[in-house]
Amino acid sequence: MKHILIGGLIALLLTGCSKLNRENYDKLKMGISYAEAASILGKAESCEDKLGTTSCIWGKDNKNIKIRFIADKATFFSSEGIN
Repeated sequence: MKHILIGGLIALLLTGCSKLNRENYDKLKMGISYAEAASILGKAESCEDKLGTTSCIWGKDNKNIKIRFIADKATFFSSEGIN
């Protein structure tokens, strides 16, 4: 029983440590590279290359941060469900 409680507590703590928050979103600046964004947000869930741009998303449908890069420089940011 003790192991279940400890495991649940660890899972709860990790959920509260999400890098998808307003503080980290506010650290993003125009012109940063993917590596700089990843150092703030962690590895992107997915990236798509299209017509010379790379669009990356961190998070899921209802809580995410999206960044578009041109020549590895951030040119557009958006967020959804970030507090």
